[in-house]
Amino acid sequence: MDVRLLASAPCVHGVQCPDFFGVNCDGAPMSGLQTGRLLGGDAEVLRRSVAELETLPVDQELQWGEASGFASNQTTLAGSFSVTGPGTFFGKAHRTLTFEPTDREGWWFDRVDRRHELPIHVSIENVWNTVRNIVLRSGSPHNYMRLVEHIIAVRAGLGLDNVMIRMDSGDPPLFDDASLGLVEAVERVGMTTIDRPANRVTVKEPVTIVSKSGRFLTLLPPENGRLEMDVDCAIDFNSAIRKQRIRFTVTSGTFRHGSIARTNTTFLMMFYCKTIGKLFADTRNTGYTGNNVLVAGPRRYFNSPRLMHEGKSLEAVWHRATLDLLAAIALIDRGRFVGRIVSYKAGHALDCDMMRELYRRDMLCKV
Repeated sequence: MDVRLLASAPCVHGVQCPDFFGVNCDGAPMSGLQTGRLLGGDAEVLRRSVAELETLPVDQELQWGEASGFASNQTTLAGSFSVTGPGTFFGKAHRTLTFEPTDREGWWFDRVDRRHELPIHVSIENVWNTVRNIVLRSGSPHNYMRLVEHIIAVRAGLGLDNVMIRMDSGDPPLFDDASLGLVEAVERVGMTTIDRPANRVTVKEPVTIVSKSGRFLTLLPPENGRLEMDVDCAIDFNSAIRKQRIRFTVTSGTFRHGSIARTNTTFLMMFYCKTIGKLFADTRNTGYTGNNVLVAGPRRYFNSPRLMHEGKSLEAVWHRATLDLLAAIALIDRGRFVGRIVSYKAGHALDCDMMRELYRRDMLCKV
């Protein structure tokens, strides 16, 4: 389908700003994706990457343009639950996360093994490191949580606003079914609304950040008064994963669909993590196995890929879109993000760079 056919109604901001797919708010046609203000990177590199993206077909489209169904008031859990799994960085030790309802706005990690420390607020302001995974820290360097992305993505994916998570270490558990177990646990205990309206934020204008290698991330305001988050995500790996592209509106259904997608790695990186990589904190992923990680070789997968669609595995792009990209969106602690997101070959570092720029330049506004 030609995405340029999806022209939209006037902008909710009441200004003449370019929309998502090449049409001005007044209906005048434009060519290609309108990337708006460049917050970082080279314009010519971005132009080439946008041209590459526009040649990629959409492999799968789910609930694109539909309503999210999220509550209009703030939400929290209707009860508590715990999940346990082998530690990510210390595979022989089992770790437990306990999710609890809270009246405190936002998501919080409480290290119960560090009682003298305050809970860590899930916010871009507390991101400590983005080398291969997102690490949050507050106060003491010892008060941290590693590899939080697959946990906090639930915030944006399910419209779950306020949660307290108790943890007895900074090493979170890994699960064979990625984050599906967390989604199912939330479904079992349920969600309840709080007598406060949900805060919604968006970007004041279309903005983009691009890396030297051409990876880019674009955020755009919502169209036609929509209060949803629409995602267009594409990846291109030099492995069996190859090129993949999906589009979807973030709903509990689409997030559940993607939540089973595992982290992907190469066979060589898996071997490295299990051998000399044990010497380095950022790759000491001893909890990784052939069950909880998708292992891709140059021409084939070394284990069974998931999320097959028309004979092609889309597990890697669903993981990128739901458990990595939405985790970065969850770092916006001012409310639920609404609008449209285009991600092309981006990763944790670029995602977090974008979130920092939004805060640094005061580019967010309430809807």
